[in-house]
Amino acid sequence: MSVTLPRRPGLGRLRTARAPLQLLCLGFVALVVLAAVLAPWIAPADPNAVDLGNALAGPSADHLLGVDASGRDTLARLVTGARTSLLGPLGVVAFSTLAGVAVGTAAAWRGGWLDSVLSRSTELVFAFPGMLLAILIVSVYGEGLIAPVLALAVAYLPYVSRLTRSLVLAERSRPYVEAYRVQGHSGPQICLRHVIPGIAPVVLAQSTINFGYALIDLAGLSFLGLGVPALTPDWGRMVFDGQSAVQHGYPLSAILPCVAIVLTVVAFNVVGERWADQVARRDR
Repeated sequence: MSVTLPRRPGLGRLRTARAPLQLLCLGFVALVVLAAVLAPWIAPADPNAVDLGNALAGPSADHLLGVDASGRDTLARLVTGARTSLLGPLGVVAFSTLAGVAVGTAAAWRGGWLDSVLSRSTELVFAFPGMLLAILIVSVYGEGLIAPVLALAVAYLPYVSRLTRSLVLAERSRPYVEAYRVQGHSGPQICLRHVIPGIAPVVLAQSTINFGYALIDLAGLSFLGLGVPALTPDWGRMVFDGQSAVQHGYPLSAILPCVAIVLTVVAFNVVGERWADQVARRDR
């Protein structure tokens, strides 16, 4: 005799309603990444070509999105700026994820004094604001992309480390780990070959969400003049350069990069949350 469990009301409609948004966000992420990769070939003009006689001109056939206060093509700088705007967060996520997984795995697997030392160390970093750390480092080493990326990677490390530690602690109690131990596999072998690949989808889902936050932080540093150099196309730098245009009643060169930042962050967050939901449903 079979028993049919009642469905939660509206659950199917909710998932169906969310599907178009998720597909739209995934498509937007793919579009932005493609623009960043192909920027040198698809940019309609030189993003650094200055034409002061045409400064703050509106959209036209030659400049589809107008030009900024220095006469530089806004569309060209948006497309080319996608490369720097995505490369920085990618560096933050890559460094913080690799280091956070290593620290969290070591703390959970070894336990004891090592767990206490690593956990307390990451808590100290967690208590220090990442943006403040980045500002301090940039003030010492000067503007550029490497210093803020490393600073934010250190600031994001505790998030990945805490998540990894909790996941590895749960995996340690599973029967397959003890089976590999009986077979003579060492701790590092079990972690690298079995434990870390098993928790990778959850960690990568969190890293996708962290990517959006890193994009905002790096754009904020560029807006403050502490990020990429002045001539480098970057969305945050474009907002900084567009302040004078806003004061003169031409906000387009500042609004468009803001829109690009917001849409990209939202898209990455939706994709990351969708990935995390799929992993959670798979593990139930």
